[in-house]
Amino acid sequence: MRSVRARAALGATVVVALALVAAGLAALLVLRANLTGQAGLQAEVAAREAAGQLALDVPYDKLETGDEEDHPVQVTDEDGRVVAVSKDLEAISGTGTDRVTPQPSPAPGTGDDGDRDDDDDDDGAGTDPGRGEVSTEDPDFGNGTATVDGESADYRFASVEATNSAGLTLTVHAGAPLAAEQRAVASVRAAMLAALPVVLLVVAGVTWLVTRRALRPVEDIRREMAAITASEDLGRRVPEPGSRDEVARLARTTNETLTALEASVDRQRRFVADASHELRSPIASLRTQLEVGAAHPELLDVPGAVADTVRLQALAADLLLLARLDAGERPGSVRLDLGALVREEVSQRTGDRIAVAVSVPEPGGPEVTGSRGQLARVIGNLLDNAERHAVGSVAVAVRGARGGAVLVVTDDGAGVPEAERERVFERFVRLDDARARDDGGAGLGLAIARDVAVRHGGRLTVAGAGECGARFELWLPGPR
Repeated sequence: MRSVRARAALGATVVVALALVAAGLAALLVLRANLTGQAGLQAEVAAREAAGQLALDVPYDKLETGDEEDHPVQVTDEDGRVVAVSKDLEAISGTGTDRVTPQPSPAPGTGDDGDRDDDDDDDGAGTDPGRGEVSTEDPDFGNGTATVDGESADYRFASVEATNSAGLTLTVHAGAPLAAEQRAVASVRAAMLAALPVVLLVVAGVTWLVTRRALRPVEDIRREMAAITASEDLGRRVPEPGSRDEVARLARTTNETLTALEASVDRQRRFVADASHELRSPIASLRTQLEVGAAHPELLDVPGAVADTVRLQALAADLLLLARLDAGERPGSVRLDLGALVREEVSQRTGDRIAVAVSVPEPGGPEVTGSRGQLARVIGNLLDNAERHAVGSVAVAVRGARGGAVLVVTDDGAGVPEAERERVFERFVRLDDARARDDGGAGLGLAIARDVAVRHGGRLTVAGAGECGARFELWLPGPR
């Protein structure tokens, strides 16, 4: 089942069906318990009426049991013998004995010999019919069947004990029909079974319609994304519904993703265009020199060709490093002494036009973790930038900082305008338009430095260095 609407409708229908079945069973059980309780109350009333007569020594054959069909009665003595039954009672079950034929037993108001105790004693004492009583304890209940005048039915029986004036304990079993309870339960059950499919169809239909309406914005988003994919137009955006639900957040997130993707593609396109432009000049210059050297060997500018080759090699290395950084290359995890790394890099810069003033701690200074080659490239790029713009001084300093180490490179050049202090870290950006291309870099050094710093969990910023010049500050986290 591939449709979300279908799955939602099916799930809601199953849940509602289970809930309705459980609620229906509970309702039927409660209804049956209530009706059974009412039948038990009727049976108890009938049993207590008959027990009251026995307590007053009414003869067994004179018991008034009311409507025998509605309230069949069976009376047993202490020995379990049936001593009396209601008229037309032909069969019974559920009372402890299924006998319906009375057996001989002392009648109410008689002794064990069956003769009435009516002889007067010398003290004038006689039988007191007021001594009989009916038990006040809760009766015992049970279900059974009875056949009265050829008609069999289910009954709820109540058993009540009574004691006559002779001290004989009798048990009266009186029943109340359960036909009304059975009919009511059957009617309710039939109504529930008839209504259940209708309710489930309504639930499924409503869920389908509601889900369809709720997912309509999702379908609009999907349709627009398909159109964007087909047209490759990343400037388009999916519609954002006015609601504040999950679908609206999905649309906003999708548009944010499209914006980031468009920016990434535009940056990639600019990168390719700028790289092609930067590569064209040294390649064209090198080709021209080689062609001239091939035609006129005496005119070959070997130093110029070497310089163009070196420049081309450096540019290719920068582009390769940026490509690796964009691909998410993780830096190394070598523990480095940042001060020692700075001293090493400065010592290798023999061709600088301005000597670099170094202020770093002795060995044992602040340490960082990362790629030695990439961090060395950052130091070299920052020093190259300072050398290119400085008038007479370039300085580098290293100090410990809370949670890491800080490297600061300053120069006394023209500085970086405050409005351009983020733009200088973009790729192929040169702020000095008057500088000749051969004298300046390709505009990748600071971009590489910041990308490497970010990959190492650090940050690279630029600020003014007093009245003039620029101050580049690199913070790197310490070893973890």
